[in-house]
Amino acid sequence: MGQKIPTTVSYNLPDGQEVVIETGKLATQADGSVVVRIGKTMLFCSVVSNPEMREGQSFFPLSVDYQEKFAAAGRIPGNFFRREARLSENEILICRLVDRAIRPLFPDNYMNETQIIINLISADPNVKPDVYAALAASAALTISDIPFAGPISEVRVAKIDGEYKVNPPIDQLENAILDIIVGATKDNVTMVEGECKEVSEEELIEAIKVGHEEIKAQCALQIQLAEKLGATEIREIVLPEENEEIKAAVAEFATEKINAVSTRPTAKHERKKAFSAIKDEMKAHFTEKNGEEHMAEFGHFYSKYFDKLKKTVIREMIMSQKLRLDGRDPKTVRPIWTEVDYLPTAHGSAIFNRGETQALTSCTLGSKIDEMMVDNALGLYKDNFILHYNFPAFSVGEVRPMRGPGRREIGHANLASRSLRQVMPDNYPYTVRLVSDILESNGSSSMATVCAGSLSLMDAGVPLKSPVAGIAMGMVSDGERNIILSDILGDEDALGDMDFKLTGTAKGITACQMDIKIDGLPYDLLNEALHQAKEGRLHILGEMAKTMETAREDYKPHAPRIVEIIIEKEFIGAVIGPGGKIIQEMQKETNTTITIEEVGEKGHVNILSPDKESIDKAVARISDITFQPTVGDSYDAVVATVMPYGVFVDFKGKSGLLHVSEISHSRIEKVEEHFQVGDEVRVKLLDIDKRSGKMKLSRKALIPRPNRENKDK
Repeated sequence: MGQKIPTTVSYNLPDGQEVVIETGKLATQADGSVVVRIGKTMLFCSVVSNPEMREGQSFFPLSVDYQEKFAAAGRIPGNFFRREARLSENEILICRLVDRAIRPLFPDNYMNETQIIINLISADPNVKPDVYAALAASAALTISDIPFAGPISEVRVAKIDGEYKVNPPIDQLENAILDIIVGATKDNVTMVEGECKEVSEEELIEAIKVGHEEIKAQCALQIQLAEKLGATEIREIVLPEENEEIKAAVAEFATEKINAVSTRPTAKHERKKAFSAIKDEMKAHFTEKNGEEHMAEFGHFYSKYFDKLKKTVIREMIMSQKLRLDGRDPKTVRPIWTEVDYLPTAHGSAIFNRGETQALTSCTLGSKIDEMMVDNALGLYKDNFILHYNFPAFSVGEVRPMRGPGRREIGHANLASRSLRQVMPDNYPYTVRLVSDILESNGSSSMATVCAGSLSLMDAGVPLKSPVAGIAMGMVSDGERNIILSDILGDEDALGDMDFKLTGTAKGITACQMDIKIDGLPYDLLNEALHQAKEGRLHILGEMAKTMETAREDYKPHAPRIVEIIIEKEFIGAVIGPGGKIIQEMQKETNTTITIEEVGEKGHVNILSPDKESIDKAVARISDITFQPTVGDSYDAVVATVMPYGVFVDFKGKSGLLHVSEISHSRIEKVEEHFQVGDEVRVKLLDIDKRSGKMKLSRKALIPRPNRENKDK
């Protein structure tokens, strides 16, 4: 039962902001539940793990769901149902941040279904809640009886004005040249993810160190909370049954056969078939030796021990021989070929092929109308840089139903998007959409997306500050021997101890994502991995430069052009017209797309069309509407209305009265005898009434006055 007064612990961030963890008040029937408070921001987290595993369960079914309640920010969801629906991309990315940090810390043999739910229930608009989600999840696990080798926490480290700051407010992040999230236990860094503006490897390492020091304090806070609650007995783990006799028999039969395949460089599918053939041969051998009844009862042991043996043999080969499955040494990057302008109707396109990984990426240029609207609890905003990543089943030779993007696809797209945003031109008027389709995959498809995306942007004529490339690094370690691997294969990702993705230009790093699967990664080893990644990145940039080194000087003929006009704020309404009538007619007549954005005291008008003549027509129309006549200047006008006291004329989108007294130096009795509707006339602007805005025009001011002699005659 919940208590009105919860158990709490607290400490202060380096900037003095207080962080409070409380438990015992909400959701006490969960295995563990906490509320984390930072000012007005509150995150609630519950964790529940089933008492027993499902029969036959072969993997750890962990689910992490982070959701922001719109009420937390005093908002109502903008969707049709007006309620929180499926998780947004931002929420999914935060789920992944938590999952990647805590998943490796559950025991290998723990297979009980476990669910972690984190909700943002109160939001300060200047506090980013993402980094506190992992703290909440870890605290809930730490006070529960669920086996967990924590606590852990995550912090944001930003470098702002030369200073490293931990969990800075949102309004300071705009000036950050480095913005990363670090996840760690009190002893070891387990995860790093973030973006940078071409920073050095040394700056990234220093940021990780700063973050880890702060995490140590947050881990101590969780231990303090657990101690306040009293010792909690950790539930017993039911260890899976083992059979050492079968394990030894499998090793004796298959070790040399696996080693023979591992040391013979082959393609991915050939290698897979070769390992499957050994496994089938092993099962047939032991079936003949021990009988079908024996295999029916113990067959699962043979499969399990074969897969473990394969991993052990390959890891040993890499560490002892520094030889990889495809025959490369640890530092060599697979062969690369690239091509641009592959899709004739796209605004930009590129193929990036590295080994057995291939990405086809297209670039589309649009207007502000095409911006993506993002509706999160903390606010609604528009994004003009969109990157979508698709990973179809055929890319790995499999059959799978076509569904929407999963969490993996969203995570890979986010990493690639962060990498490329850093080099986009400032104040770029276009909305840019990149779509990366992975057509083949054997490791590092997200990094292939970065490379293909960079080439596609340059092919479209987007003036990038610098080309960007990415490389995935791995590691195999037994505690004494540490082998850093450049450009890892899919198999090396699965059997290795680290997955470290680095992207950047020739000048520095633009984004990173690191997951460490073992305890302990010394900073000198991290430094080695970063500099080996730099070598690989520069090599890939060199290969890309053979196809395209800089952006095209001009957009392709079928790509849209954008012309921007700055108008006075007072004319925005006139350009739009009542109910949008004027701007809609203008777009239809000129075959253009026109958008207007109010920026300060000015209106920014963007005109988009692939046809220069259409743009010129739209510019002329807008210029007429926003034209401001100058007293003393002369204009060509057309008679619009004839009245007894003069004529109303139109000129450059304006209208004024040419009074009968200003038509001629001589007296005019009947105006209609001199002017008809549609007549052209040259007029001079004499004055503009400051109150009404009415303009006084004259024709006679442009006509020489008759001299006296001629008048007398």
